[in-house]
Amino acid sequence: MDKHSPAGADYTVQRRVAGNHDMRMDGISDLVLRARGGSVFDIGCNRGMVGYEFAANGAKIVHGCDIYEPGILAAREVFADLRAVESRFEVVDLTGGPASLKAFGQRRYDFVLCLATYHKLKRIMTAEELTALMQHFGKMTKTYFGWRGTSDKPDENEDEMAVLDRDLGEVGLKRIHTSYISAELGVAAIWARS
Repeated sequence: MDKHSPAGADYTVQRRVAGNHDMRMDGISDLVLRARGGSVFDIGCNRGMVGYEFAANGAKIVHGCDIYEPGILAAREVFADLRAVESRFEVVDLTGGPASLKAFGQRRYDFVLCLATYHKLKRIMTAEELTALMQHFGKMTKTYFGWRGTSDKPDENEDEMAVLDRDLGEVGLKRIHTSYISAELGVAAIWARS
Protein backbone atom coordinates (compact mmCIF):
# COMPACT_ATOMS: atom_id res chain seq x y z
CA MET A 1 0.00 0.00 0.00
CA ASP A 2 1.22 3.51 -0.85
CA LYS A 3 2.00 5.65 2.21
CA HIS A 4 -0.23 8.43 0.82
CA SER A 5 -3.32 6.30 0.17
CA PRO A 6 -6.19 5.88 2.63
CA ALA A 7 -6.05 2.82 4.85
CA GLY A 8 -7.17 -0.28 2.96
CA ALA A 9 -7.16 1.43 -0.45
CA ASP A 10 -5.67 -0.31 -3.46
CA TYR A 11 -3.53 2.50 -4.85
CA THR A 12 -1.47 1.64 -7.94
CA VAL A 13 -0.88 5.01 -9.61
CA GLN A 14 2.79 5.51 -10.46
CA ARG A 15 4.86 8.62 -10.87
CA ARG A 16 5.50 9.24 -14.59
CA VAL A 17 7.48 12.48 -14.69
CA ALA A 18 10.85 13.73 -13.48
CA GLY A 19 10.92 16.52 -10.95
CA ASN A 20 7.83 17.88 -9.29
CA HIS A 21 4.93 20.15 -10.15
CA ASP A 22 6.77 23.41 -9.46
CA MET A 23 9.75 22.44 -11.62
CA ARG A 24 8.18 21.21 -14.87
CA MET A 25 8.72 24.49 -16.71
CA ASP A 26 12.08 25.26 -15.09
CA GLY A 27 14.19 27.10 -17.66
CA ILE A 28 11.32 27.79 -20.07
CA SER A 29 8.70 29.35 -17.78
CA ASP A 30 8.72 32.49 -19.93
CA LEU A 31 6.36 30.57 -22.21
CA VAL A 32 3.76 30.28 -19.44
CA LEU A 33 3.99 34.04 -18.87
CA ARG A 34 2.95 34.58 -22.51
CA ALA A 35 -0.03 32.21 -22.34
CA ARG A 36 -2.86 34.76 -22.02
CA GLY A 37 -5.31 34.22 -24.86
CA GLY A 38 -3.07 31.62 -26.49
CA SER A 39 -3.36 28.06 -27.72
CA VAL A 40 -1.21 25.16 -26.54
CA PHE A 41 -0.47 21.68 -27.86
CA ASP A 42 1.38 19.37 -25.43
CA ILE A 43 3.12 16.37 -27.02
CA GLY A 44 3.26 13.56 -24.46
CA CYS A 45 1.02 15.52 -22.07
CA ASN A 46 0.79 12.76 -19.43
CA ARG A 47 -1.99 13.95 -17.06
CA GLY A 48 -2.27 17.45 -18.54
CA MET A 49 -0.63 19.35 -15.69
CA VAL A 50 1.68 21.44 -17.90
CA GLY A 51 -1.36 22.41 -19.96
CA TYR A 52 -3.12 23.27 -16.71
CA GLU A 53 -0.32 25.72 -15.87
CA PHE A 54 -0.90 27.42 -19.23
CA ALA A 55 -4.67 27.49 -18.64
CA ALA A 56 -4.15 28.99 -15.19
CA ASN A 57 -2.15 31.74 -16.91
CA GLY A 58 -4.88 32.54 -19.42
CA ALA A 59 -4.49 30.09 -22.33
CA LYS A 60 -7.85 29.67 -24.06
CA ILE A 61 -7.09 26.41 -25.91
CA VAL A 62 -5.16 23.47 -24.44
CA HIS A 63 -4.82 20.26 -26.43
CA GLY A 64 -2.54 17.32 -25.83
CA CYS A 65 -1.77 13.74 -26.70
CA ASP A 66 -0.14 10.79 -24.98
CA ILE A 67 -0.08 7.03 -25.41
CA TYR A 68 -0.84 6.69 -21.68
CA GLU A 69 -4.64 6.33 -21.56
CA PRO A 70 -5.09 6.78 -17.76
CA GLY A 71 -3.22 10.09 -18.04
CA ILE A 72 -5.44 11.26 -20.89
CA LEU A 73 -8.54 10.33 -18.88
CA ALA A 74 -7.17 12.29 -15.90
CA ALA A 75 -6.45 15.33 -18.10
CA ARG A 76 -10.01 15.23 -19.44
CA GLU A 77 -11.36 15.13 -15.89
CA VAL A 78 -9.19 18.05 -14.74
CA PHE A 79 -10.12 20.22 -17.72
CA ALA A 80 -13.85 19.39 -17.56
CA ASP A 81 -14.18 22.05 -14.85
CA LEU A 82 -12.30 24.75 -16.78
CA ARG A 83 -15.21 26.20 -18.75
CA ALA A 84 -13.21 29.11 -20.19
CA VAL A 85 -10.71 26.75 -21.80
CA GLU A 86 -11.30 24.67 -24.92
CA SER A 87 -9.55 21.39 -24.19
CA ARG A 88 -8.98 18.18 -26.06
CA PHE A 89 -6.85 15.28 -24.93
CA GLU A 90 -6.45 12.16 -27.07
CA VAL A 91 -4.68 8.83 -26.76
CA VAL A 92 -2.23 8.84 -29.67
CA ASP A 93 0.57 6.51 -30.70
CA LEU A 94 3.00 8.95 -32.32
CA THR A 95 4.90 6.14 -34.04
CA GLY A 96 2.08 6.43 -36.60
CA GLY A 97 3.59 9.77 -37.63
CA PRO A 98 1.61 12.91 -38.51
CA ALA A 99 -1.41 10.79 -39.58
CA SER A 100 -1.84 9.72 -35.94
CA LEU A 101 -2.81 13.31 -35.07
CA LYS A 102 -5.91 13.46 -37.30
CA ALA A 103 -8.18 14.06 -34.28
CA PHE A 104 -6.67 17.55 -34.01
CA GLY A 105 -7.19 18.45 -37.67
CA GLN A 106 -4.98 21.06 -39.31
CA ARG A 107 -5.00 23.44 -36.34
CA ARG A 108 -1.92 25.53 -35.50
CA TYR A 109 -0.96 26.52 -31.94
CA ASP A 110 0.82 29.47 -30.35
CA PHE A 111 2.80 27.02 -28.20
CA VAL A 112 3.81 23.46 -29.05
CA LEU A 113 5.54 21.63 -26.21
CA CYS A 114 7.74 18.54 -26.37
CA LEU A 115 8.86 18.12 -22.77
CA ALA A 116 10.90 15.01 -21.96
CA THR A 117 9.26 13.15 -24.86
CA TYR A 118 11.67 13.42 -27.81
CA HIS A 119 14.21 10.98 -26.36
CA LYS A 120 11.46 8.36 -25.88
CA LEU A 121 10.33 8.70 -29.50
CA LYS A 122 13.95 8.51 -30.64
CA ARG A 123 14.21 5.04 -29.11
CA ILE A 124 11.28 3.62 -31.11
CA MET A 125 11.23 5.58 -34.40
CA THR A 126 13.72 5.80 -37.25
CA ALA A 127 15.55 9.10 -37.65
CA GLU A 128 13.54 9.81 -40.82
CA GLU A 129 10.21 9.13 -39.10
CA LEU A 130 11.15 11.32 -36.14
CA THR A 131 12.27 14.15 -38.44
CA ALA A 132 8.95 14.01 -40.30
CA LEU A 133 7.03 14.07 -37.01
CA MET A 134 9.02 16.96 -35.53
CA GLN A 135 8.68 18.96 -38.74
CA HIS A 136 4.93 18.35 -38.62
CA PHE A 137 4.89 19.70 -35.07
CA GLY A 138 7.04 22.61 -36.23
CA LYS A 139 4.47 23.42 -38.91
CA MET A 140 1.77 23.29 -36.20
CA THR A 141 3.71 25.96 -34.26
CA LYS A 142 2.56 29.55 -34.78
CA THR A 143 4.98 31.16 -32.34
CA TYR A 144 6.98 29.02 -29.88
CA PHE A 145 8.16 25.40 -29.74
CA GLY A 146 9.34 24.35 -26.26
CA TRP A 147 11.51 21.28 -25.64
CA ARG A 148 13.06 19.60 -22.64
CA GLY A 149 15.68 16.89 -22.92
CA THR A 150 16.14 13.92 -20.69
CA SER A 151 17.73 14.17 -17.28
CA ASP A 152 18.73 10.51 -17.16
CA LYS A 153 20.89 10.67 -20.33
CA PRO A 154 22.14 14.25 -20.41
CA ASP A 155 24.87 13.45 -22.94
CA GLU A 156 22.15 13.00 -25.58
CA ASN A 157 20.69 16.47 -25.11
CA GLU A 158 23.19 18.47 -27.16
CA ASP A 159 22.85 16.08 -30.11
CA GLU A 160 19.06 16.24 -29.89
CA MET A 161 19.11 20.05 -29.90
CA ALA A 162 21.35 20.05 -32.98
CA VAL A 163 18.94 17.73 -34.80
CA LEU A 164 15.98 19.88 -33.74
CA ASP A 165 17.84 23.01 -34.91
CA ARG A 166 18.07 21.41 -38.34
CA ASP A 167 14.58 19.86 -38.46
CA LEU A 168 12.70 22.84 -37.03
CA GLY A 169 14.89 25.28 -38.99
CA GLU A 170 13.66 23.69 -42.20
CA VAL A 171 10.09 24.69 -41.27
CA GLY A 172 10.91 28.26 -40.20
CA LEU A 173 11.75 27.97 -36.50
CA LYS A 174 14.98 29.18 -34.90
CA ARG A 175 16.31 28.41 -31.42
CA ILE A 176 16.14 31.59 -29.35
CA HIS A 177 16.71 30.27 -25.84
CA THR A 178 18.60 27.44 -24.14
CA SER A 179 18.59 26.89 -20.39
CA TYR A 180 20.75 24.68 -18.22
CA ILE A 181 19.34 26.07 -14.96
CA SER A 182 17.56 22.89 -13.88
CA ALA A 183 20.03 20.42 -12.45
CA GLU A 184 17.18 17.99 -11.78
CA LEU A 185 15.33 18.13 -15.11
CA GLY A 186 18.10 18.86 -17.58
CA VAL A 187 18.40 21.23 -20.51
CA ALA A 188 15.42 23.08 -22.02
CA ALA A 189 15.16 25.14 -25.19
CA ILE A 190 12.72 27.34 -27.09
CA TRP A 191 12.44 27.80 -30.86
CA ALA A 192 10.47 30.70 -32.33
CA ARG A 193 8.87 31.32 -35.69
CA SER A 194 11.28 33.55 -37.64
